Order: sequence, then structure tokens, then C-alpha cells
Amino acid sequence: MALWDRLKESASTMQTQLVAKKNELTSGAFRDASMAMCALVAAADGTVDASERQRVAQLIATNEVLQNFPADDLRRRFDEYVDKLTADFAFGKVSVLQEVAKAKKKPAEARAVVQIGIVIGGADGDFDKDEQAVVREACFALNLPPHEFDL
Repeated sequence: MALWDRLKESASTMQTQLVAKKNELTSGAFRDASMAMCALVAAADGTVDASERQRVAQLIATNEVLQNFPADDLRRRFDEYVDKLTADFAFGKVSVLQEVAKAKKKPAEARAVVQIGIVIGGADGDFDKDEQAVVREACFALNLPPHEFDL
């Protein structure tokens, strides 16, 4: 099976798993960590252009699992995290990873945050090395083994 096909299958499987847990994923820590993860993936290469920001915001707005939260609230949080990352990527990444780490108290939420990162990263058909690297870093922040997610 080609890498692209495995990636699509993996993202689809993770989205299905997330939807199955949707009613458990309602905490503020999950909301904030998820938006921080989306910002990390969007800015993984160190920059976020307007079209990429819009594409990720659209994915957030249409993701069934994230519909537990008001869309405008999610957008505001995502934009805040992206702004931190684009102002100073290295410093912003430390701050944004701290937000991701807040979900580690609940293992189901921590895994869901990583899965959201993979779903967002793979949505354009190219879960590239930079995106994989930030999701891997998030795994460490959440005390999860990256190999559990094939990273």
C-alpha cells in the first residue's frame, strides 16, 4: 500500500475513533490543547500563510468532534496560538506545547489531541516531516509514546 493510502486510512480511522469518543471530549483542557495542536501543525514549517490558516480553521469548524465547542471560540483560540507561533516560533512553540500538555491528566483526551493533530496534518494529503515532528513533540508533552501513533 502506498504511503499516501496508508496516511488517508490512518487519518480516517483516527477520525472515526474521535467521533466515537465525542461525548467524553468536552473539557476546557481538551478544547485548548486541541486548538494548540492545530496551530502547531499549521505552523510546523515555521510559517503560516493566510490560505493555510483559513484551511485549518475550516477543518476545525467542520470537525464533528470539535462541535462540542462554539466555533467562534475555537477560531479565537486557534488564532491566538498561531499568532504566538508566527511572532517567535521557538518561544511560541514552548508556550503552545504547554497548552497541549494540559490534556495529559486524562489519557483519552491526550490521545484524542494527538489524533486531531494527525487528522489535521493529513487533511491536505501530505502529513509532512515537519508536521510529524511537532505531533511527535506533542506526544512527549502528553507523556504518550509516539510509536503508538506510528510517529
